[in-house]
Amino acid sequence: MADIIEVATREFAENGLAGARVDAIAEAMRTSKRMIYYYFGSKEGLYIAVLEEAYRRIRAIEADLHLDDLPPEQALRRLAVFTMDYQAANPDFVRLVMTENIHRGEYLKRSTAIHRLNVPAIEGLARVYERGVKAGVFRAGLDPVDLHWAISAFAIFNVSNKHTFALVFDRDLDAPKAVAARRENVAEMLVRFVRK
Repeated sequence: MADIIEVATREFAENGLAGARVDAIAEAMRTSKRMIYYYFGSKEGLYIAVLEEAYRRIRAIEADLHLDDLPPEQALRRLAVFTMDYQAANPDFVRLVMTENIHRGEYLKRSTAIHRLNVPAIEGLARVYERGVKAGVFRAGLDPVDLHWAISAFAIFNVSNKHTFALVFDRDLDAPKAVAARRENVAEMLVRFVRK
């Protein structure tokens, strides 16, 4: 099943939900559409499984960042840089999120796992933030969901708008120096935002 999810991830990321073809997935897997429908129920069921797996992957890696072992500012920087790096290295994740937003979250609403998968991300960020407040380095009154939103916004835009932004402003956004500067700038902006 993991192989089907991997192939389906590429198909949905490349073509969106409407354009993805279960025939193409079945052909790549050397199986039948019928077998895929047996496991996932429908094309939409497969798409939901792909979305869940995409979130499961990023959350599993986040859990291994050991943010609780770092001072609050360093932990926040690590999370921001990790998110930027992960999404840059996994543009299919961003494409899937963009596709699901085009559908206004209609399919994620059907997921029985999506909330459970994402709660640890907010809980981990909340612990970092609360430690920073207690240590007197972060200001009080911020919502960890809003912080997560800001980190995600920087990281997703970095992938979703890279081609048009590079073209419009005539920049090589993939140049190693540019990538390093963007990573550092995003981490610094976030830390300055929460700093007391």
